[in-house]
Amino acid sequence: METISENRCFGGVQGVYRHPSGATGCDMTFGLFLPAEAALHPVPLLWYLSGLTCTHENAMTKAGLQAHAAAHGLAVVFPDTSPRGEGVADDPAYDLGQGAGFYVNATQDPWAPHFRMWDYLTDDLPRVLFNNFALEEDRQAITGHSMGGHGALTMAMGQKGRFTSVSAFAPITHPTASDWGRKQLAAYLGPDESLWAAHDATLLMQGDGFDGDMLIDQGASDQFLNLLCPEALAQAMAAKRQAGSFRMQPGYDHSYFFVASFAAEHVAFHARALSL
Repeated sequence: METISENRCFGGVQGVYRHPSGATGCDMTFGLFLPAEAALHPVPLLWYLSGLTCTHENAMTKAGLQAHAAAHGLAVVFPDTSPRGEGVADDPAYDLGQGAGFYVNATQDPWAPHFRMWDYLTDDLPRVLFNNFALEEDRQAITGHSMGGHGALTMAMGQKGRFTSVSAFAPITHPTASDWGRKQLAAYLGPDESLWAAHDATLLMQGDGFDGDMLIDQGASDQFLNLLCPEALAQAMAAKRQAGSFRMQPGYDHSYFFVASFAAEHVAFHARALSL
């Protein structure tokens, strides 16, 4: 693992690191904020998954999570959204290819050799994190924005017992029924739609749901509302009697200004779930 940078931040350290990944077959970069307590003992970990076009850097510099995480003694990891580099497949569209991994394991050409983001986030990166930093493996929570909200929800429901809590900012909630989903799932997983269901938060909620608490914030003035399908997940949560809250926030759009506005509440939500 290579250290790209480390900066003092709210009493802790904001680092950026690069490592080779067996899952993606290329080098991957991630950001990690460690609070001051990590110098003394292992600390709980909050995962933040970013949205379309983002790298590890966008939320790390725009969401303002470090100050809130430091107040609770909580680490935050900021993974990249896709494999990158020479020889990694890409597409001219912003919503497919590099920057748009959709947190799945691709099975179709030309994506299959590198676009294995599910395995990267469930196996490769956790091993790097827990082997190299003072983090508690048995206390993890997850959040994300837009495509990252989709990833956070599907990973929380798809990996029972791993995450104490899950939250999301304007998540893609029903990708099998949306142009932000059908295009990418078909490209990465092929035309058999039965293989897409494991990556649809609404369908997963209609199934087993989540075995912890959940918090969803959606901007009511989001310019991508029709692609996000928030009503589908809200209805599924209500029908499942899922523990949690789905909040429509008047006037807010899809930007990082929206994320930053509610970041403190999301971090506090996870801190309570993690008993901090």
